[in-house]
Amino acid sequence: MSRLWDTFSALTAIDSPSFEERELCDALKQRLDALGVQTFEDDAGARLDGNSGNLYGFLPGDAPLPPLLFSAHMDTVEPGRGKRAILQADGRITSAGDTVLGADDVAGIAILLEALARLTEGGTTCRPLELLFPVAEERYGLGSARADYGRIRAKEAYTLDLSGAIGEAAGAAPTLFSFEVTVTGKASHAGFAPRDGIHAIAAASKAVARIPLGEPEPGVTVNIGRISGGEADNIVPALCKVSGEIRSLSHHLVLEQWERIQAVFEEEAQAAGARAAAHGRVEITAYETPPDSPAVRRFERACRQAGVPARIHATLGGSDANNFALHGIQNLVLACSMHQVHSVREYARLDELEQGVQLVLALMTDDAP
Repeated sequence: MSRLWDTFSALTAIDSPSFEERELCDALKQRLDALGVQTFEDDAGARLDGNSGNLYGFLPGDAPLPPLLFSAHMDTVEPGRGKRAILQADGRITSAGDTVLGADDVAGIAILLEALARLTEGGTTCRPLELLFPVAEERYGLGSARADYGRIRAKEAYTLDLSGAIGEAAGAAPTLFSFEVTVTGKASHAGFAPRDGIHAIAAASKAVARIPLGEPEPGVTVNIGRISGGEADNIVPALCKVSGEIRSLSHHLVLEQWERIQAVFEEEAQAAGARAAAHGRVEITAYETPPDSPAVRRFERACRQAGVPARIHATLGGSDANNFALHGIQNLVLACSMHQVHSVREYARLDELEQGVQLVLALMTDDAP
């Protein structure tokens, strides 16, 4: 556990915001090389205008079994520069309070590194293992979306990137759809010729007022997050931009909501004599890992071996696992001691990190096909 703490604190001290993962990638390469893990870095960084690609690791293993893939992403959200991990008396690990801690996702990375270290030190028999440390996960999984899946043979994966107690896992995650609607009216002077203008903000506002935000139907969430427009207080605004997102475990329900939103904006724009141009994109695609799949059964066995209860549920947050599923890799997203993530209150626990190591070791050494 002392080495586990040293690894966690050293890696969290490295700045690695999205698209700036270079230093952390180099540190991981060095640590993996020392463990006898073959590494490869792809060109995702260049394609994303970042300074690091996705990092892959390969350990041949000594059991004639299909490989398993383990993953944890390298990037963190802001404020994430100058991070410092502090071990509190009660076992919690916090930042100094002015940055995130970076347990999302250094907790997952540290658990994987410690599990690999114990495997090699103990000479324990294990199956072939594949590792993927993506960049830009916090930007809708952009790194794993550009991964070289031709290098990955595994059809079963465990992504360490979930809040909660060790033993919790997400077996389903949503489609996340982002959209922007631009309403174009006509500018005029608000004092001298207000009737000559077409008020784009007013038209957009009427549309927003008609859209059921929150949870318009069970299992679907809709949010308008930003509205902008206008040039000056004395000018009838000719332009208004509205952006938001839709989430659901059902991909087709997301697309249905998007059709309704577009229709509402079209109706309100036409009623005002304005025009509406709508653009949307699927950021990540929903998946569900069947409860009777090998990935789930192996996880449940590993939890029993590690002495933690297995609790598998759905989540409305996305991860690299969404992209793995698109490439035919059944997977679970595992809790790895990250709490209150994406805030300066983020924390981990050293005892939970140790539990995570035990669970991952049980997965790596499970001898079922």
